Amino acid sequence: MKLSLRLLLLGWVAPLSAAVDFNHQIVPLLRKHCGECHTGDKLKGGFSLNDRSALLHGSENGPVVAPGKPEQSLLLQLVASTDRDERMPPKGDGLSAAEVSLLRQWIAEGLPWEPGFAFQAPAYEPPLKPRAVPLPPPVAGRDHPVDRLVDAYLAKHNLPRPPPASDATFLRRAHLDLIGLLPSPEEVAAFVQDPAPDKRTRLVHALLARDTDYAEHWLTFWNDLLRNDYGGTGFITGGRRQISQWLHEALLTNKPFDQFARELIAPPGDESRGFSDGIKWRGEVSAGQTVEIQFAQSVGQSFLGLNLKCASCHDSFVDRWKLDEAYGLAAIYAEKPLEVNRCDQPLGRTARPAWLFPELGNVDPEAPRAERLRQLAALMTHPENGRFPRTLVNRLWHRLMGRGIVHPLDAMQSEPWSADLLDALANHFQQTGYDVKRTLAHLATSQIYQARSEVLRGDANAPVFAGPRAKRLTAEQFVDAVWQLTGTAPQKMDAPVFRRLPDAAAAASLPLTGQWIWGPPAPSAQAKPDGENGLLRTDWKLAAEPVSGAAIVTGGDGFTLYLNGRRITGSDRGEHVAAVPLHDKLKAGSNQVVVIARHAGPGPGAGVYFQAEVRLADGTVATLHSDAAWQFSPGGNAGREGRLGALPKNVQPASVVAASPARAEALARQGPPLLAQGRGPAGRMVRASLVKSDFLMRPLGRPNRDQIVSMRPEELTTLEALDLANGQTLTRALEQGAARLAAQPWPDPAALINHLYTRTLARPPEPSERRAAAELLGPQPTAPAIADLLWALLMQPEFVYVH
Repeated sequence: MKLSLRLLLLGWVAPLSAAVDFNHQIVPLLRKHCGECHTGDKLKGGFSLNDRSALLHGSENGPVVAPGKPEQSLLLQLVASTDRDERMPPKGDGLSAAEVSLLRQWIAEGLPWEPGFAFQAPAYEPPLKPRAVPLPPPVAGRDHPVDRLVDAYLAKHNLPRPPPASDATFLRRAHLDLIGLLPSPEEVAAFVQDPAPDKRTRLVHALLARDTDYAEHWLTFWNDLLRNDYGGTGFITGGRRQISQWLHEALLTNKPFDQFARELIAPPGDESRGFSDGIKWRGEVSAGQTVEIQFAQSVGQSFLGLNLKCASCHDSFVDRWKLDEAYGLAAIYAEKPLEVNRCDQPLGRTARPAWLFPELGNVDPEAPRAERLRQLAALMTHPENGRFPRTLVNRLWHRLMGRGIVHPLDAMQSEPWSADLLDALANHFQQTGYDVKRTLAHLATSQIYQARSEVLRGDANAPVFAGPRAKRLTAEQFVDAVWQLTGTAPQKMDAPVFRRLPDAAAAASLPLTGQWIWGPPAPSAQAKPDGENGLLRTDWKLAAEPVSGAAIVTGGDGFTLYLNGRRITGSDRGEHVAAVPLHDKLKAGSNQVVVIARHAGPGPGAGVYFQAEVRLADGTVATLHSDAAWQFSPGGNAGREGRLGALPKNVQPASVVAASPARAEALARQGPPLLAQGRGPAGRMVRASLVKSDFLMRPLGRPNRDQIVSMRPEELTTLEALDLANGQTLTRALEQGAARLAAQPWPDPAALINHLYTRTLARPPEPSERRAAAELLGPQPTAPAIADLLWALLMQPEFVYVH
């Protein structure tokens, strides 16, 4: 044995190559040559070596290092390259031969790394699972859980507790926040004069019990968040569908939020499918705008407060989400293999369906698409997914308090100003069955919600909470208020919704007048192997525009209803009784009504039943029902993009057929209450949330909803100022409202002035305001003078903001 080897074995001489010293050799080397572009939040080329896991993750193009295999490590090839266009780093002289050798040895040794070391401390990572929060002791008798947590926060930051808001201020705030409407002068007087100590709590619960008012106010919030609307991009071409009827009913019934989310992520029927299906843009679109990627972005943003748009194109530069994670979520929705693209360039690999938080479980990538979506919905609403309830309660806190606990709302990777408060609210939300109304009541009955609103000074985004912040009226709230003041709300809405739930009492006056029909003869006892269709049609002439109304349809072994060539509803279950609102689907004059039903056989088939009732603009009521006057054609096929195909030319009179006892019983039980929904709540004002955006709402901040919007701008824009000052929509409404007010018998101008101030600001005018208003109106108020006073009141910050 050679002497050197003997000495080495005895430990008397150092080995030919000592182990690499990570802290003293590798860290300085990487910091010097790579830190500027690839550490901390810097991800040039989608590559980070901020910590060992990031280094092993590699770039969006694949692995960069292979531990123990320097010859297979792209990193070593790049730093050792002599090609100036390829070599890394691109600036300077690059690595010396000794540094390249050191890097090669480090890779060969398996990339040893100091445990816990990162070039930059990792960003805040929210806890995934729910976290129990011990409540601080109450202060000064303030024992509401929200107050106990907020009071402890204020004390820690040496901030005073804000004093209570006045009764009038609280009344106006609660009305606008919870149902979006101004209180009437009578409601103001009754509340202010009520001496009961629990009147604020009773008010909150009374407002939330006004189901239709609640639903139609919060419809604005959810339309923004689920990018649902009544017109715009995609609707005409069939590349987009509404969820309006499903959403309105979910709000009317206060559907538990976990069920609400599951029905949007894994739709049980067509009614809620529009959210997950997104917008099918016409023509060529970027990889980041495919419906699969839209699904990932929408689910992440709406339910988790995560912005995956950056990660849908490349590894995110702003948070920890990776391209493969965004594509994994998108692949759950995909109907075929989904190729991963980076910045619109295909990477030659297929995304594997996967959930963002595998700690809770994962989807089966081999399962059919519908099953993957059901698994995703279950994972999203998993009791251990604390991010899901935190995201929603943070949004509700923002709507009531003016700023999120995490802010902005879609930056839920950010640290909250009070993690204890956020978790306590999320726990309460879960424990009360994901009940949104109970959570709103929980917030609104706290003393901090009922406190005087904070006057902002300095940085409005400073992460310090000092009390509720004044909030601008939404476009819909502003327009609703104008309509309340002026009586100028439209008669007809655009939203295809029923404004009331099925009501057995209202249905008592709605007998079933139709007949079950099919063609001659009745559905054959021996159906064709692939089933047979029957098309039933009629023409319905209306003397005036429809204002409200409903239709019910059922029959066959499945059916589809078309009105004026458009697919309206359908079901694969013939026994299902479908109800549809008609105010937005019919017109004055001739209307084509078509039902295509399917008979699967064998055995006698079931006929088709249809009945409709509409109230017209001239005050009359028109009805239609299925009977022998309808026409029948064998066959009948759907067209493309929700349109009816060419009608068969073989037309025969329809025949009246007998319904099975089970079908007849189901129709008798379900039909009249469903049909009665179309009559709507008598005398109830159409809300701005139920109509398409107009020339007043757009400049006031109502979005077009091609994208998800969780926060509307707070700033007054130049366009908004011009429309408020000179816009014809507002001017006409004020002129019409002023004419109505001028025609009323007021005892004196002071009574009119008091009415207007109480209606707009929920308080009587101050003496100086009363004098100025009296001078403007004069002893005999005219319509133009009243319109001027109305406009002046609407421009007051006290009106434009919810204080």
